[in-house]
Amino acid sequence: MDTILVVNAGSSSVKFQVYAAQSSGELARKVKGQIDGIGSRPRLRGSGTDATQSIDREFRPEEIADVPAALHTAAAWLRDEQLINPTAIGHRVVHGGPDFDRPVLVTTEVLARLERYVSLAPLHQPHNLAPIRSILARSPDLPQVACFDTAFHRGHSAVSDHYAIPERFYAEGVRRYGFHGLSYEYIASRLPQVAPEIASGRVIVAHLGSGASMCALASGRSVESTMGFTALDGIPMGTRPGQIDPGVLLYLIEQKGMSAAAVADLLYRDCGLKGLSGISNDVRELQGSKDLRANFALDYFCYRIGLYAGMLAAALDGIDAFVFTAGIGENSASVRAQIAARLAWLGAKLDLASNAVHAALISQPDSRFGLYVIPTDEELMIARHTLALLSTSGAQSCALEKRDRH
Repeated sequence: MDTILVVNAGSSSVKFQVYAAQSSGELARKVKGQIDGIGSRPRLRGSGTDATQSIDREFRPEEIADVPAALHTAAAWLRDEQLINPTAIGHRVVHGGPDFDRPVLVTTEVLARLERYVSLAPLHQPHNLAPIRSILARSPDLPQVACFDTAFHRGHSAVSDHYAIPERFYAEGVRRYGFHGLSYEYIASRLPQVAPEIASGRVIVAHLGSGASMCALASGRSVESTMGFTALDGIPMGTRPGQIDPGVLLYLIEQKGMSAAAVADLLYRDCGLKGLSGISNDVRELQGSKDLRANFALDYFCYRIGLYAGMLAAALDGIDAFVFTAGIGENSASVRAQIAARLAWLGAKLDLASNAVHAALISQPDSRFGLYVIPTDEELMIARHTLALLSTSGAQSCALEKRDRH
């Protein structure tokens, strides 16, 4: 049975899942795990389909000092204790730039092209690429597929895709890409099952997590997104500001004497909910705090989401449904309630009881449009793409040629 390892690597953690391809063509998850605390307090946690196959093991910092070491440790556990040797690996890669509008089989040439976009997603891209580079060096004949958060949005119109700057910059790749595409693509694939009556309609999806964005779907296709050239734009996030006047950045550089590196560090690590509250980037901690700054940060978060909902509704010429997803969207009833109140002018009516129990449909029967809570599954989307790509003759031939070269 073919198995696909899905890897989502961050700066201090590696999340992984293993899927088995069924004869029906469906994918069944066999293992889920993660290693966090890389370089400080490494800890491997994982579980298989059998509850007795779980693991919760700590390591010395020097044993798992970086992301490649973490992946090597996870692979050893899968091989030695789960008896799993994946036939392919699918990776989440945040930025595909102007070159990649669909998943691609990784080669040394592809990896080199993806490294060009590190500056556009510095919190993610270097860590996404680290395990790919390590596996390519250790096991060059093992097929790896890069799946991009930008790819789902590449069908945007030219009007949506452009900034109002000289065309030569667009030709160089300075354009509005959009992110969280794997999440939005999964939600679009689920709508026909969860809410078939609106699957081909006008749907706004709010991916609300530590990273947050919103997407306008028309008949299951992305037509507009709150994020643009980088993952800084749009609604506020855990540590990123969302939309900000470029003049503020010029002020920080020219008047405050901050370097470009210092401004980048501020924008990616010290803004958003963390910057507004001065307390934390974690919504759960802010909700439990009595500090007025915590309440203000949450109010601001919901206010900006309401503003962008209006923008996306305009892009769609109306709205038939609003979907909450990702960590905050799926788990915070109070945040959903605040946002729903911001959508009341559009005709949204929240059902408090359904919202409290995190039901799939949380709007009242007479609501102008449906309010939904749909859990996302980016890892399954990556596994699907990996299986589909390797099932095509072109990808198989490429993989064989790659093996032959080594």
